[in-house]
Amino acid sequence: VQLQASGGGLVQAGGSLSLSCAASGRTFSRYNMGWFRQAPGKEREFVAGIFNDGSTTYAASVKGRFTISRDNAENTVYLQMNSLKPKDTAVYYCAGGNFYSTNTKDYDYWGQGTQVTVSS
Repeated sequence: VQLQASGGGLVQAGGSLSLSCAASGRTFSRYNMGWFRQAPGKEREFVAGIFNDGSTTYAASVKGRFTISRDNAENTVYLQMNSLKPKDTAVYYCAGGNFYSTNTKDYDYWGQGTQVTVSS
């Protein structure tokens, strides 16, 4: 599976952005998909996950502000980000894997990352 993330950019605090991650391959619906982010000098952290049974989970820091969704017909996973804060600034990565997990080690496929910058 190859993943291509897009949709990042610069936004003011309180604004919104929508990220997309397009996947190749006909087995997309079988994979658990996640969004992770990495800020400068910090480790990559889990943001949101949507699993092959349709269930979702979020990091506490984004719950209520971010929404993950997927369109299996379009082989795409989305991350709608609202009420953005400067601390949300990071490179955002989409990932796919076979395990129901929030751990980066359980994801086998990674997109190239897209920069999200939130100004104060």
